[in-house]
Amino acid sequence: MSSVETLGGLQRRLNVSIPQPQLRGEIESRLKRLGRTAKVHGFRPGKVPFKIIEQQYGPQVQQEVLGENLQRSFAEAAQANQLKVAGYPQFEIKTQDLNAPEIEYSATFEVYPEVVVGDVAGQALERVTFTLSDADVENTVTTLRKQRAVFEPATRAVQNEDQVRIDFSGKLDGVVFEGGEAKDFSIVLGAGRMLPDFENAIIGMKAGESKSFDMTFPADYHGKDVAGKQVTFTITLHSVEAPRLPEVDTEFAKALGVVDGDVSKLKKEIRDNLEREAQRRVKMRNKDNTMEVLLQVGQLEVPKVLLESEAQNLMQQTLRDLEGRGMKIPKGMQLPTGVFEERATKRVKLGLILAELVKKYDLQAKPDQVKALIQEYAQSYEHPEEVVRWYAADASRLQEVENMVLEDNVVAWVASRAKVTDKAVELNALMENN
Repeated sequence: MSSVETLGGLQRRLNVSIPQPQLRGEIESRLKRLGRTAKVHGFRPGKVPFKIIEQQYGPQVQQEVLGENLQRSFAEAAQANQLKVAGYPQFEIKTQDLNAPEIEYSATFEVYPEVVVGDVAGQALERVTFTLSDADVENTVTTLRKQRAVFEPATRAVQNEDQVRIDFSGKLDGVVFEGGEAKDFSIVLGAGRMLPDFENAIIGMKAGESKSFDMTFPADYHGKDVAGKQVTFTITLHSVEAPRLPEVDTEFAKALGVVDGDVSKLKKEIRDNLEREAQRRVKMRNKDNTMEVLLQVGQLEVPKVLLESEAQNLMQQTLRDLEGRGMKIPKGMQLPTGVFEERATKRVKLGLILAELVKKYDLQAKPDQVKALIQEYAQSYEHPEEVVRWYAADASRLQEVENMVLEDNVVAWVASRAKVTDKAVELNALMENN
């Protein structure tokens, strides 16, 4: 027998009882199996009296059997009461005497919410579009040339993209601040290593010159002592070197991996890679825009247990990312989960909304869609067939692709109903925002 109480919101309490004969039979059976192999001083294996086995192993076996029966009984009672349980229940044994005719217990838990997806047709959806141009390809070639530039001494005034060697000293209220001074410091202007105002002050100077200027640091600057404050810098320029870019020729193509040095092949590879990356980013941007629409029209209460679990996942992911960047993370280190609450809430909501849409409108990933997406990925590798086999060899990898296809299906479903406005973007804008 079982009964269900609503404790408020999504929280429920299930009250259930387990017949003692059911437990006693399992306990006795397990003890007998133990008796065949148990090693007890003074007895040969298999010859230990049952009473001794019961005395030595009885309490442990009783707890194991009770725990397993609680789990099984709860699952059956939840199914019988048509409860969609979110997370893990908290059990409380109500019966004090575990030898009583029935063991009564309660399980407290949350259920999945009812998800209501409102009218998508009334929502505005911005859809990003992009067309790769010849200029995009040429600009990328120029960027690759700049990355391989050779710097040569110049007698002219400093220009952007020059490499300069300087001494500098920055003072706040007449005192040099921490990190505000350096000797024989080399920097390539325009590379973003220093603040724009600092670099702009160097442009136009000639070797041997010195100058002083005031500069205000951004309010969000990482150096808290000078953030948002005005300082005075003095710069002495020692040398100027101008970049000499390599020619786009056979040697340049070979240096970038084109074995035969064919420049036309190099440009085709650049075009293909740009196209793939740009379309990937377009897809990501449009997916993000679609998910925002779904968050606006989706109405549901978020189970606390799912929110806490997702916040934990985000915290662990953040710690792994920090380790991947070379930071030493102390064993067992935790971050406050409240920092991740907003992101966790958004992710849990989206997960529940997507599940509802997929079930209601049959948006599951079809096998031919999964196969097509894997083959699309594989084309960017030298041996596509190996990539296809790699995905096929692991169910978890296939599941990742299925999830991506499912999201694509949802994006297409929303786009077919919402008020869509196309917005063309340029390559630079597309690349910098992802």
